[in-house]
Amino acid sequence: MPRPTTAQLAYGSCTVILSTLAMLLLSQTSSGIGIAVIALSALALGLLVSLTVPPPKRAAARSSTVTTGNRGAARAAVPAGAAPEPVREREPVHEPTAS
Repeated sequence: MPRPTTAQLAYGSCTVILSTLAMLLLSQTSSGIGIAVIALSALALGLLVSLTVPPPKRAAARSSTVTTGNRGAARAAVPAGAAPEPVREREPVHEPTAS
């Protein structure tokens, strides 16, 4: 199972804390069973929220690297939004013919 991301932990934790406080304040319960039910439902809600956070995009999809040469070659990163340079066609060279 993959590790949870920072966003999943943050969203899940905030959901548990804020929903617990909101439900305790709205229900005004003081019994132990009521508090346990609210805590369990807040945990379930936090788990649901953390699992629905979209996964991060891979770094390889955001940028591509171009390698030149063999061993120890320098790498140039192309940003995700950058368009590749257009390919210029060579114009035919007209050499004068001897007549």
